Amino acid sequence: MNSLEFSFAGQHLYAMASGALWWPDQRLLCVSDLHLGKSERLVRRGGPALPPYDSRDTLDRLSADLDRTGAEQVVCLGDSFDDLDASKALEASEKLRITTLQAGRRWIWIEGNHDPGPIELGGTHLFEWACGVLTFRHIPQDDAQREVSGHFHPKAQLRVKGRAISRPAFLLNQDRLLMPAYGTYTGGLRSSDQALSDLMGSEAMAILTGPNPQLIPMPR
Repeated sequence: MNSLEFSFAGQHLYAMASGALWWPDQRLLCVSDLHLGKSERLVRRGGPALPPYDSRDTLDRLSADLDRTGAEQVVCLGDSFDDLDASKALEASEKLRITTLQAGRRWIWIEGNHDPGPIELGGTHLFEWACGVLTFRHIPQDDAQREVSGHFHPKAQLRVKGRAISRPAFLLNQDRLLMPAYGTYTGGLRSSDQALSDLMGSEAMAILTGPNPQLIPMPR
């Protein structure tokens, strides 16, 4: 499994190449900001027409990560759908795919700002969820302790042989772990943005996703 092992809140976790988080002790896979149905939502609201394969591709990658880990619990960390109507507009094959992935697993949908309410699919719908010593929520809180959150779609940049490379990234400090966006059509906010610099503090680290996940000081 292509991933990078690290410690957070005394727990041994793995940042996967795809942007998923694997917690072996809990048999738990966490993904954030899937934004399923984004291409449909853009067209519905008069935006540009993108190839309508984003949901299928995102679910393909999630299925592969579930196969790799054998996860028994799944936490989708908010903004799983680009809006509530997008969850209803998914193709029947995509809804069936989600149901198939849920089978035999505990599946938790955390509420996000794009999908602030229950959806007509299986699983449990929560505002936030505590598992062991960690708390999972969508938007980071100022007084967070041992928090895993999403929302910001962080990405980080480094230079390799004089060439700048930007990738979705996990950001972590002593109190919080910020997840990268998992969805195919999700953009990103650079770690050097003031909002992320203020949120994470000077000691923060970044784990770049991609073929070889890499731990570096958070670029500023």
